[in-house]
Amino acid sequence: MGLDFDILDWAAWAPGLTTREQWVEWSAHPATPVGPETPPLTEVPPMQRRRVEKMGRLAFQVAQWVQQDARGLPLVFASRHGDAPRSVELLTSLAKKEPLSPASFAMSVHNAIGGQYSIIRQDVSNVMAIANGLLTPEAGLVEALTIAPESLLVVYEASPHPLHAPYYPEGANDYAYAWHVKRGGPLSLHSGQGAGVKQDVVLPHALRILHFFLSGAAGYDATDGQTSWRWSRA
Repeated sequence: MGLDFDILDWAAWAPGLTTREQWVEWSAHPATPVGPETPPLTEVPPMQRRRVEKMGRLAFQVAQWVQQDARGLPLVFASRHGDAPRSVELLTSLAKKEPLSPASFAMSVHNAIGGQYSIIRQDVSNVMAIANGLLTPEAGLVEALTIAPESLLVVYEASPHPLHAPYYPEGANDYAYAWHVKRGGPLSLHSGQGAGVKQDVVLPHALRILHFFLSGAAGYDATDGQTSWRWSRA
């Protein structure tokens, strides 16, 4: 399977990395971004913003930066774990035989953030939520490029709950990026191709993909032990 595509616009956020200039500089000397900050999300009115939790703020911020006031673009939200900390809190309440918050339960499902984003923006465009283990960004891009000629792909992750942290294959990271993608172009994603370019830094897989895009690298290979993908550029 192979897809050729282009990225018409993009935005990314992580602690200490908020502007394009900072991200381009990061791509020259990549390291895992850490810090206590959360996106300000000033584009969302205060009464609505207060209902958006940390995970949603990550996704909302980059999507808003790319979309601005535009409507009608299909949206694909791709997150490996989703808002897992919220699920831990709900399960803890169940174990203690405490009543569950209906609002918290509604927001614990994987497509809740995309739905909340579309409701706040009053955007009736198609919204998808994707999870595919390590290769979630690849699945998200395939979805984004096959549902429409142009789409918005949002890749986002937040640090795990302390109970989950020992079992996460990647470290604690808060980051998100959004790509306005279109079919056809100089970038390619192919299944099971090539040896790629050796990476000399330890980054979460999704950030390795962002590094490939920003650094101008010729290629990047990824595998979960069963499926492999090659990112490349003409």
